[in-house]
Amino acid sequence: MLVSFSVTNFRSFFEEQTFSMVASKRLAESHPSHILPLPNSEESVLKTAIIYGANGAGKSNLFRALRYVRSIALRPNKKFQGTRREKFHTIGNDLPSSFDLQFVANNKIYRFGFKADDSKILEEWLVEVIRGRDHIMYERITEEDGKVRVQANKALNKNEKIKALITIGGPQNQSFLATINATLSPSDIGKDLTEIFHWFSDTLNMIAPNEVYAPLGHELTEDSSFLKFAGDFLKASATGVDHLETEKKEISETELKALLPEQAWKKFSEQLEDHEDGEIGIIRIPGGNNLIVERTNENRFYKVSIQVSHKRNDECDFQLDLREESDGTRRLLDFVPALHRVQKESGVYFIDEIDRSMHPMLVWKFLEFFLNACKLSQSQIIVTTHETNLLDLELVRRDEIWFTEKDHNLETKIYSLMDFKVRTDLDIRKNYLNGRFGAIPFLGNFSKLELEASC
Repeated sequence: MLVSFSVTNFRSFFEEQTFSMVASKRLAESHPSHILPLPNSEESVLKTAIIYGANGAGKSNLFRALRYVRSIALRPNKKFQGTRREKFHTIGNDLPSSFDLQFVANNKIYRFGFKADDSKILEEWLVEVIRGRDHIMYERITEEDGKVRVQANKALNKNEKIKALITIGGPQNQSFLATINATLSPSDIGKDLTEIFHWFSDTLNMIAPNEVYAPLGHELTEDSSFLKFAGDFLKASATGVDHLETEKKEISETELKALLPEQAWKKFSEQLEDHEDGEIGIIRIPGGNNLIVERTNENRFYKVSIQVSHKRNDECDFQLDLREESDGTRRLLDFVPALHRVQKESGVYFIDEIDRSMHPMLVWKFLEFFLNACKLSQSQIIVTTHETNLLDLELVRRDEIWFTEKDHNLETKIYSLMDFKVRTDLDIRKNYLNGRFGAIPFLGNFSKLELEASC
């Protein structure tokens, strides 16, 4: 679970801004099924958050900031790549960017954070939070002479392989956490770090507006229950889909090469050499189909296609390839794995622009379905949107509604509906559209533009 996230000097964020999923105790009777207890704490965490803001207000930058933190936690940087940070654009801004993320993994609360300039990670910390107190797992600094120095607790120092990395410190421009991840195997690092890496790589799911769920065709082919669930959900969503079918066809290396752009084939060929026997590689090609590679002594290649079945009034089926379906149907299908998983396992799903290509009623029902489906799991969904129909206190709590707005310095500020005193019977949607909570566009004089255009 995600507990809180603070960001400073990144893209449109300059001064520190904090987004929190901690539930307000003032709303104890509002949607009690929407909260989950935090371990070793008297606080609870929310299952959902909806973030509003005008175009360009910075709500997507919160998504990008969290995705950046995930990449810093997991991925080593090349020697001359720097830290890849994107600082706030203002004259003379050489200040460091800072990030602090609090999350739950292995039924424990952890904090991971760092400060970085363009070339190096200046400071870094990993902490376990127990009853509100920080218990340091490690702290790292990069000193003026460029030496990376790490101090760790007794548990990490007892691990000989981690102790060796502590002595070395690692590259200036990547996190110590990423150095561990790139150097050691799960069996070498112990349960705490294994669970932390699992949270960043598997539990935290970031879905950007134009991104697709790469293993979709493979999972539909291999899991008949998921195939049925996906088809039934699309049918219930009034997309015109009756059911889904998949076809897995073995192809030659020559046929595979013909399906990929030259640069994609070159990169794929290089990666293929690094895979071990028995591993499966998946490539998503336009339209939703998959190319699957089974790495053996003799590599085998497969093309998986997704067929969408519709019924005419005469009850006869006709099929379309997924790429022939609407953008909305394809985008909804990319969300379906999240709905299927939350019924069995926990996950954090951050969806940027959930309303992209989707009908307002369908966005509402999707969120409702997610909240009902995850009652038995510790799952969360965070979305950015312009869809005002979600401003419904029958659907969500007041502390689950957030806003972003830029001030006169073009800095993004993020704040909660809980910052306003509102009656329980207030029409939140109407008041938002009337500008009471900010985070809406202030439109200029269009009639003047029309007059000038006609002259």
